Parts: sequence; C-alpha cells; structure tokens
Amino acid sequence: MRKFYVYYQEVDDPAAAAGLITRIGTDKQGISLMKNKLVHHTLRVGPLPPRAANIVKQEMLAVGGEAAVSRGVIDCSAPDGPVLLSATRKQFRRFLQKMRSQPFSLPRLAEQIREVLKTYDQRPPLFFRCRGVEVDLQQRTLIMGILNVTPDSFSDGSRFLARDDALRQAAKMIAEGADIIDIGGESTRPGAARVGLDEELERVLPVIEALRREHEAIPISIDTYKSRVAREALAAGADLVNDISGCRFDPEMGRVVAAAGAHLCLMHIQGTPENMQKNPIYDDVVIEVLDYLRQSIDLATGQGVAREKLIVDPGIGFGKTLEHNLAILKHLREFRSFGLPVLVGTSRKSFIGRLTGREVDDRLAGTIASVAQSILGGAHLVRVHDVRAARDAALVVDAIRNANRWPPAAGG
Repeated sequence: MRKFYVYYQEVDDPAAAAGLITRIGTDKQGISLMKNKLVHHTLRVGPLPPRAANIVKQEMLAVGGEAAVSRGVIDCSAPDGPVLLSATRKQFRRFLQKMRSQPFSLPRLAEQIREVLKTYDQRPPLFFRCRGVEVDLQQRTLIMGILNVTPDSFSDGSRFLARDDALRQAAKMIAEGADIIDIGGESTRPGAARVGLDEELERVLPVIEALRREHEAIPISIDTYKSRVAREALAAGADLVNDISGCRFDPEMGRVVAAAGAHLCLMHIQGTPENMQKNPIYDDVVIEVLDYLRQSIDLATGQGVAREKLIVDPGIGFGKTLEHNLAILKHLREFRSFGLPVLVGTSRKSFIGRLTGREVDDRLAGTIASVAQSILGGAHLVRVHDVRAARDAALVVDAIRNANRWPPAAGG
C-alpha cells in the first residue's frame, strides 16, 4: 500500500511562498504567478455606511474573496459598521484596483488597506532614531529599563527614591544592555493614589538632569500623563514621553510633545489607576484596545506630533483581567496594523503571579516567557525591570525571528 505524507506549510508572506514553490521544482513563471495566491489575509475595515459596505462586499466577491457584513447591510437598515474581508494577496490586489473608482471615500480606504498589507507582507524597515540609538525595529528589539523613583511602585517602590541610588540603577541597566531608561515619579499600580505635580517633578527632574549629564547617548523616557511634567522633563533632557492614558488624561500632552519634537508612547488604559482593575469588561478586548489606540494616534497627530515619533502600547494590566492580558499577547500581531512600533510591558505583573503562583520578586521566568512571546507576536520594544535576562531573551528570539529557512542563492 502506498504511503503519503501531509505536512502543514506556514506561509506568512510572498517570499516564503516563493521559497516553498521553488523547492518543489516549479518553473520561474509559475512561481511569479502562484506566490501571491498562497498568502492569505483577513482584515476588519470600517466603519462603513451600508451602501459602501454593499459595494465593498460585491467587489470582493467578484475577485473571488469573501466579505462578511452586518445583516441589515443588504437593505441599508444597518448602522455604519465593520466589514470583514478575507482573500489571497492576488485577490486583494485586484480588489484594490476596483476600489479606485468607487464613491464614499472608498479609494482612501483602499490606500489604507494597501499600507496595512505592505506592513504584513514586506515588513518594511521601521527605524527608531533617538540620541545614540538608530535601529531597524524589524531586526532588533529594544529594551526599555524601568526606573521608578517612587515609594510605592508595585515591584521596586522606595528602592531608587534617592537620586544617587537611581543613578546607580540606571548605570547598571545601561551596562546590562538597556537601550532606553524609563523614569517614573508616580506609581500607576492598581489602586495607586495620584501624586501632586510638584512632588512628581521633585522626584524625576534631578534624576533626569544627572542621568543626561552622565550618559549623553542614552535615550531617556519620562513616564507621566501630566503635560507640565512632560514639558519640564523634556527640557531637562528626556527624549520620549510614555503616557499611560494615550493623551486622554491631559489634553495638552500632544502639543507639549510636538513643541519639543519628542517621541511619544501612547498606551491603552480602561479607567484610571485608582479604579482600572474594578471589574474591567470588554466585548472584544483586542478590537477595543485597537480602536482606543487609533483614536489616540489621531489625537496626537492632530496636535502636531509627527507620526514617525509615535509608539503604541496595548497596556498589559491596565484595566484588564488575566484573560484580557492573555488574549492581547496571543493576538499581538494585530497591533502591527498601525505600521508603528509596538511596546509591551509585562515585567513582574500580577497576571504572571496569577499563572505561576509566584510573588512579585520571583517572577523572572514568567516575565521572560512573556517577553519572548511578545517579541514573536510583533513587539518592537519591551519594558522590563530585569534588563540582562530580557536582553538575552531578545537576542535569541530576534535571531529566530530573522532566520532564513533556506540558504541564500549562490552569489547572493
């Protein structure tokens, strides 16, 4: 009796498709024709009015793809809403050509679809340039070292409250491979009380000024949602503002960052640190966080922040249950849709304690597992307490991520 084999083939992009086809002996013309048929994408687009949704559905079906719309779209009784599109890369190309001549701003939607597909298909370079760091984030993950100058942070509260202790810790993290130092003067752990403006400034400014004098090339991030703290920290030598509210808590934040020409990390949070863990609820946590971040991007760019200066962070642990955090980490690849760097902070967080039963100072192994998963899922920066271990993990995962399945062609 004849025996067969059946192996699942993972095809993420046209280059992978071409490699697989080449190795079964297909001629060159066949490779060119088939490589775009093997790569399949599913996109959620919207919100579209029913008439536009009908056009999108019919044109996608016409090229052989699939489109899922709300029940009331066909008779135009549905409100504006999302459409799911599913097709091969070749079908999407034909679909986008058809969209060029359609009404309801559909040519603009087509251009947005084109940009998202480019991000996933081609992985174009995504550069982060700041101080002494110039890195293609598609090739190397950046390590952001956490430096809390607070008495009540969940993991290291009061350890680095004194300026000299903070500077020693910063120097240690830099020596261990930190690419960015993130300085925070107000704890944002669940249930944390807010800190007054003057007190926060007194905590962070001396550390930023001294760190900038001692380490000219290291990018410094200020972890704050207050625009005045951001303004004075940037003037003292910081380069990046890490805003847990995504520009929602202080309406001046975007303008302050724009005026300084600084980088801005936009994070998602449901509620505030005081109440965020009191029964957070989502219908679809990934979609809702994506929507929040999209609106934050619009807020920031509308206030003058250059899009290339933005970073997004889904906010692990900020208004999310264990299940919400795990769902985000599992589907982190969807956050690449913005074409922006993605930062993830899982270090020593309570969801790791829930899973492992470990106390906060004994969560290194769980943290490194989550760091590795984050990088494989699409994170470009990871925010951590334990820099040395995270750097080693990132080096290994980056090497795996960038590995080639086949040896380069002769002469290549």
